[in-house]
Amino acid sequence: MKINGNAVRPGYVIEHKGRLWRAAKIQHTQPGKGGAYLQVELRDVRDGTKLNERFRSSETVERVRLDQRAYQYLFNEDEMYTFMDNETYEQISIHKDLIGEPVDFLQEGMTVNIESYEGSPISLTLPDSVVMTVVEADPVVKGQTASSSYKPGVLDNGRRVMVPPHIEAGTRIVVNTADSSYVERAKN
Repeated sequence: MKINGNAVRPGYVIEHKGRLWRAAKIQHTQPGKGGAYLQVELRDVRDGTKLNERFRSSETVERVRLDQRAYQYLFNEDEMYTFMDNETYEQISIHKDLIGEPVDFLQEGMTVNIESYEGSPISLTLPDSVVMTVVEADPVVKGQTASSSYKPGVLDNGRRVMVPPHIEAGTRIVVNTADSSYVERAKN
């Protein structure tokens, strides 16, 4: 679908120079001389490279529609991760590099959203938070609880997280998947 160059918004996926790009940041600029333009920071959907581009309102760009579907994580074999479509029960395998850093938070049976373009997956989105178990946490230093300090803890997936002093080994906590930060103690 063709759109004006100044209609690009953050999150849009566009086809530009033969590649797929996701708009990360935009800035409207109106110089004293000449026409206004839109300065857009683009990130390549497949390899993550950045590109800064200027689009004028007279230009048109191709906005790409991605297919989003819910998939259930089943298992992994070496660096390939297998997911099942919740509606058709069709299975697909995705390489670890496409998933990126959040791969540590995948749990069996977890529902994820996979975006695909022309049948090939290009990105995967995990839930905002997951419940993990702390397997190792430093003991509390006396008097440290007076200030809002955090101590290092290790989760059952091997990821290091800063946790409050009252969290001990064996405690289940909620972790933000975007930045691996402690959210709260798990309710159950």
